[in-house]
Amino acid sequence: MTTDSSPPRGRRLLQSLLHERDRHEQRYLDLLRPIAQRIWEENLLDDALRERIRLLDQRYRDLRDPFGFDPDYIGVVLPVAAWVYRNWFRVQAHGIENIPDGPALLIANHSGQLPVDGMMIVTSCLLDKAEPRMVRSMVERWVPSLPFVSWFFARTGQILGTRDNFRLLTEIGSAILVFPEGVTGINKTWDKAYQLQNFGLGFMRLALENNLPIVPVGVVGAEEQAPAFYNLKPLARLLGIPAFPITPTFPLLGPLGLIPLPVKYHIHYGEPLVFSGNPDDEDRLIQQKVQVVKDEIHNLLQRGLQERRGIFT
Repeated sequence: MTTDSSPPRGRRLLQSLLHERDRHEQRYLDLLRPIAQRIWEENLLDDALRERIRLLDQRYRDLRDPFGFDPDYIGVVLPVAAWVYRNWFRVQAHGIENIPDGPALLIANHSGQLPVDGMMIVTSCLLDKAEPRMVRSMVERWVPSLPFVSWFFARTGQILGTRDNFRLLTEIGSAILVFPEGVTGINKTWDKAYQLQNFGLGFMRLALENNLPIVPVGVVGAEEQAPAFYNLKPLARLLGIPAFPITPTFPLLGPLGLIPLPVKYHIHYGEPLVFSGNPDDEDRLIQQKVQVVKDEIHNLLQRGLQERRGIFT
């Protein structure tokens, strides 16, 4: 009598799926790697920036992250992100010293149709903070359903915004970025530019529960990177995505229309806010605290809009 030593069908299927995932990840890495290499070879980054990228790669190389963050991606993705940060959006970070060294919650306005503002905030904390911080941003629940974006976000340190994930990140001393406006903020049309949408209350409950300082963040510039004049909601529902924006370049130019305009970003970090109270208080009491944060972000945005010289300068 012979014994079949081959793995069960379910295990074989799982192995096949994992192999297919790894193959696709390698394909995308193979696309990014030559771009990163060209940036290094053509000296498109200044010496200080090149050295910081090397140090960050060394610092996080041995990190074992439960959410899928892969330190190997720093050497591939960060040179590209740094070039975009320095040369495409020419980002200026104001008050970045306000981010504390320990666990903290960064609360920012959200706009621009694509989550580039989150990428720029994370990059600013890696490149412009005296002591670089790896900021972990909480993404929407529909993001993991996207075939490319889901694994890319996970490998670069971004995670699904759940309470359990939040607690785990807090326990390891992370700085966590949250956009309480959600998709209503990022997908708003041009007539609502720089008008803060309704804030969810969850971030405040989590801050109270975990004794976290809140750093308000105002991003000026993202609104103009892809100004949407209309949102085709029926088509968005058909495609299973939050919005289908009509911009000056999309869908007119096809995939090229998704490239954001080279506007100048200004990221304003406010002074940390500390709140006390019961995280299980009724919504009315939590809303009062949330409004304080919202007002601070509004003030940062208004100051930033007054101080900037122009959309592209």
